[in-house]
Amino acid sequence: MADDLNVEECRAALQSCPTGHTDRSRYLGALANSLLNRFKQRGIPSDLDEAIGHHRTALELRPPGHYERPISLNNLALSLRDRFHQRGAMPDLDEAIEHHRVALPLYSHGHSDRSACLNNLATSLRDRFQQRGDTSDLREVIKLHRAALRLRPPGHSLRCTSLNNLANSLQDRFRQRGVTSDLDEAIEYHRAALLLRPSGHSDRSASLNNLAVSLTSRFKQRGVLSDLDEAVELHRAALLLCPPRLRDRFHQRGILSDLDEAIEFHRDALLLRPLGHYERCRSLNNLAGSLQDRFQQRSIPSDLDEAIDLHRAALELRPPGHSDRYESLNNLAVSLEVRFQQRDVPSDLDDAIELHRAAILLPPSHSDQYGSLNNLAVSLEVRFQQRGVRSDLDEAIDLHRAALKLCPPGHSDRCQSLNNLATSLGVRFQQYGVPSDLDEAIDLHQAAILLLPPGHSDRSMCLNSLASSLHSRFEQRGVLSDLDEAIDLRRAAILLLPPGHSDRSGCFNNLANSLMDIFEQRGVPSDLNEAIELFKAALELHPPGHSGRCTSLTNLAISFGVRFKQRGIPSDLDEAIDLHRAALELSPPGHSSQWMSLNNFAINLQDRFQQRGVLSDLNEAIEFHRAALELRPPGHSDRCMSLDNLAFSLGARFQQQGIPSDLDEAIDLHRAALELRPTGHSDRSISLNSLAIRLQDRFQRGGISSDLDDAIEHHRAALELRPLGHSLRSMSLDNLAISLRTKFQQRGVVSDLDEAIELHRAALKLRPPGHSDHSASLDNFACTLKVGFQRGGLSDLDEAFGLYLRLSHLPHAASRRDLSAARSWVASAEKLNHGSALVAYKTALKFLDQHVALLSSSSQHFNVIRGATSSLAMDAFSCSLRHGALMTAVELVEQGRGVFWTQLARFRIPLDELSASGDTGAALADEFMRLSFHLRNTFDQSTKDHSPQIRQLTTQWDGVVSRIRMLPDFSHFLLPPLFSGLQKAAEDGPVIIINASQYGCDALIILSAQDPVHVPLDITSVDVSELSSEFQSLAKKFGSADYHLESYTLISILRELWDNIVDPVVQALRKSEVHPGSRIWWCPTAEFTLLPLHAAGPYEKKRDNLSDIYISSYTPTLATLIRARQQISGDAGTQHFVAIGQAKPDKGKELQCVAPELAVVSQRLTPIVSFTSLEDSDATVQGALDALNHNQWLHLACHGMPNRRQPFDSSFAMRDGPLMIKDIIRSHWQNPEFAFLSACHTTVGDETSPDESIHLAAAMQFSGFRSVIGSMWSVDDEVPLQIVSTFYDNLVDGSGRLDCTRAAVALHKAVKRSRKKIPLEQQIVFIHIGV
Repeated sequence: MADDLNVEECRAALQSCPTGHTDRSRYLGALANSLLNRFKQRGIPSDLDEAIGHHRTALELRPPGHYERPISLNNLALSLRDRFHQRGAMPDLDEAIEHHRVALPLYSHGHSDRSACLNNLATSLRDRFQQRGDTSDLREVIKLHRAALRLRPPGHSLRCTSLNNLANSLQDRFRQRGVTSDLDEAIEYHRAALLLRPSGHSDRSASLNNLAVSLTSRFKQRGVLSDLDEAVELHRAALLLCPPRLRDRFHQRGILSDLDEAIEFHRDALLLRPLGHYERCRSLNNLAGSLQDRFQQRSIPSDLDEAIDLHRAALELRPPGHSDRYESLNNLAVSLEVRFQQRDVPSDLDDAIELHRAAILLPPSHSDQYGSLNNLAVSLEVRFQQRGVRSDLDEAIDLHRAALKLCPPGHSDRCQSLNNLATSLGVRFQQYGVPSDLDEAIDLHQAAILLLPPGHSDRSMCLNSLASSLHSRFEQRGVLSDLDEAIDLRRAAILLLPPGHSDRSGCFNNLANSLMDIFEQRGVPSDLNEAIELFKAALELHPPGHSGRCTSLTNLAISFGVRFKQRGIPSDLDEAIDLHRAALELSPPGHSSQWMSLNNFAINLQDRFQQRGVLSDLNEAIEFHRAALELRPPGHSDRCMSLDNLAFSLGARFQQQGIPSDLDEAIDLHRAALELRPTGHSDRSISLNSLAIRLQDRFQRGGISSDLDDAIEHHRAALELRPLGHSLRSMSLDNLAISLRTKFQQRGVVSDLDEAIELHRAALKLRPPGHSDHSASLDNFACTLKVGFQRGGLSDLDEAFGLYLRLSHLPHAASRRDLSAARSWVASAEKLNHGSALVAYKTALKFLDQHVALLSSSSQHFNVIRGATSSLAMDAFSCSLRHGALMTAVELVEQGRGVFWTQLARFRIPLDELSASGDTGAALADEFMRLSFHLRNTFDQSTKDHSPQIRQLTTQWDGVVSRIRMLPDFSHFLLPPLFSGLQKAAEDGPVIIINASQYGCDALIILSAQDPVHVPLDITSVDVSELSSEFQSLAKKFGSADYHLESYTLISILRELWDNIVDPVVQALRKSEVHPGSRIWWCPTAEFTLLPLHAAGPYEKKRDNLSDIYISSYTPTLATLIRARQQISGDAGTQHFVAIGQAKPDKGKELQCVAPELAVVSQRLTPIVSFTSLEDSDATVQGALDALNHNQWLHLACHGMPNRRQPFDSSFAMRDGPLMIKDIIRSHWQNPEFAFLSACHTTVGDETSPDESIHLAAAMQFSGFRSVIGSMWSVDDEVPLQIVSTFYDNLVDGSGRLDCTRAAVALHKAVKRSRKKIPLEQQIVFIHIGV
């Protein structure tokens, strides 16, 4: 052959040139070069070794100063670099670099070969950087390439080469540091190089590809689609040598046609590369990769099988010793792993692992040792997750440690290696619960982040990884700060991704999932709502046709399902089901997502069954779970989960229909799931626990002792699998303890109870103060100790309440669980008449205040407040009275009632004293008012309520409050008021709290200068409820034809109110020297709020009714009345009065007397005030709101529209729609004084929580009106016309000005004057609220 002949000719020429001849070095060089050429053709290692030997000898013959010494230095260096590329021996590369360094000074500035020498040295240094990751090498590479480029000006034949070399080196530095300017500069150099290779140039395709690759990198970093589009077009231009990057665009946009087109291009390219073509392997790999992508979208098995066959063919073309064998081993392994994930055939995974092991054994020059170690580690982790063999996971971690050692500080891959090892340690922690694994993982993630400066393209990913590990540590130790930090990290990760970035949707999902978790801990609805908004944003980034749409639909559906469980709003559940149905339709038969869609759909159908009781929902859920189980045949790794889910649904149907076969099947399914998790399986403890719980259910149904025994046995086995340090050990301890407590209650074996107590004790130690489950453990432990007390153990009772007392010293703000535990303490103390009852109530109400403080002031959170308050305050009031703590009773009932208005009122509190306290106080007052104004504007703005800006406002507001409390005399700022402050409510007359509790009914009279007076009432809460129901039924009939029957029934109720409630209070008032004619204020609780206390009386001749003795007003709470008194009247000058009347509203019947009523008001007031009237088409929602911005006095005549189920939707009917409570709350009216609400039902609020007083009159009072006239039921159209003239006559004081403090007296006199003109129920329909 020609190369052999050339070598022999050179060898003969050398032999003819004796040692010492001046030309011998030249002949040595010629022979060496001919051997190198043959090596490059045939790859015979001995040729390369001999060539290097000849170049060394030639160099020795050209000592320093010899004119050809630079040539020998370069020749030897280039040969050594070739050997490094073949064998991977670093000493060869180091020596090559040294020879290039020595040669460079021998080419003086201006020498024609200096640029080539610069380029050679730079190329060798770049090779070393890629091996060792030393950044100093890369800096020198870039410096040398810049110098070479300067020596190759425009027009130089090698300028294009230098442009490409410099661009590639800048891309290397971008990948290491993430500095975008390097990538931008690289793109510009690639563009310049492309211009130097016009159409027809042999290297144009290479430049097209180089520029396309760099644009693709910039797209991945910044997410700008125009970069990706340009890259695709560039690849199209280079089609014959490299099929286009349509796969990249598919990965971003999810358009399947791009993927189909890419596959066709790759097939065409493969036809152009027949057997024997040197690029055939590349085409085989490209086609295989695209087919694999299409399989993941369409789940066509033939695509995946063809991809595997293509990868096998590529591997056969790269036998042992081939420099690209590593790539083919890796590609085939990955495709086998994908098939394993789809079909769960263990041999595929085993084959993939063996291929990865073969890749590791390849010489360093033919493999990526770091990548091989990582790939094998990942595959072993997958096998561990399938089979639960710990040695696989341990080996994976060892491999990641070995990979890390290959990346010393400064290495470009060190960050990735730190993250990989951290992730594996996190998996081992999750399986075996070793805390040191998790701590090390967190440390590694933090170290990785330190290697990524702000702006680095990988920083977002690393922030998310650290967040995941912190989340895991929270789950183990219950420290909420870990979860809070995880959320902050996820928020920071999102900020690093500009709109349009391909990773943005994934980051939205991560943050949403973390917010859902913290919602589970704290129960703050805004966290869940923000998660839903984030899932919606992710869904918007996945429009119809996008490959990620199915997952986004599922995530959003799950979040709606969670919110349904929290709020119980049926529409949330319906939407979740609709979303799951849509996701299921996008999951083609056999696709991996179909199982998840079936599973989630079934779970929500089961939820809807539990809410509405429609058995067809449950039956459909069971069918879906059965279908999901069929997709997980024997041998599938997820079969256990499907078995358990079907079992849970069957258990629910058993509870509904009592069919024993359903429960038996459920238990059988749980047993089957357990069998699939044999001894040694990482999830065995979960199956043991599930089966134990189901067996306990069967025991409670049928009383079969063996079921309880089996449950206990399984709980014991689960506990053994959760050793000290395991994150779920405390749960197993508690579960076993509860089962043993049940066994004791059945059989009376004292040892069972003793063991249960010790198990609870151990669980509590694992949940110290600060742990999210600490209070739950206290409660479980205390409940078991109470059982012990029932057997006669007084010490058990003492210890139980000793545990409860610990709740009063929690080191953190209370959660829902803490509040639940405190309520349990309250119930136990009341039941056992324990002395800690009052402390329990104080603790529960303190927790209530802390829990509610976490909620933003929104009607969306009212359900949470309503559920949290319940009867707690009224029972606390009763307990305090029973303990003789009258002042404490006032404090506690005030703390637990009107909670929603109290929260909103924080934004309106007067700050005169703070402003006058000094410069610091004045500055804090201004800041407090500014933030409060913005927060009030967010009320019920659902699109803004959960935004980061609102969270930031809330954080700033909390900070200002904390700083105010640090000032002298302001330590109690916005904290629950003390009695000394609440007593101010009685400055103008006594306030009577009327309380209904399950433990008794009482009145407490608050006097301005005396201790409270306790008046026990001879009526039970059940009696009050029945009386209230009777009155509410009657009120609905007011105005019917049978007037005499109504009047008789009404008088009967008013007499009962007098005898049992009001008369004892009147007697006590007289004893306290409250003279007849005085004003009194009623502050009723519970169902007393629905009764007309002001109208009570004997209704007999020669006997006085209450209205004949005192002038009654109402107040929802004492604090509300105090705030009204503290507001300073702002109309010392002209008084501005607006009368608004709407006789023809958007909905509802026409009111005939509105116009005459407003005419009477106008006639009486026009001479003394600035009077404005809005009627008919002018009386719109916005018109009314605008008028109230300029008027402090209001008379409003229209329909009142109460909504007892959604009280914030209660409204006044205007011409264009409803003026709702929500609109009133968001108002910022200046110094409003008085409002006469001449409308129906303006004091009618939520039917299930009357103590929150969510009604129209209360909303007006909250918005600043100091004095309000409202109605308790329907008002006849003509009644206001009878009373308004007299009312306003008496509202004017001696100086001819309106005085809102005269409203109660004015109403009293107007009604008294009209008694003979209107029926009784209309005489008493209006009440006065406020000053």
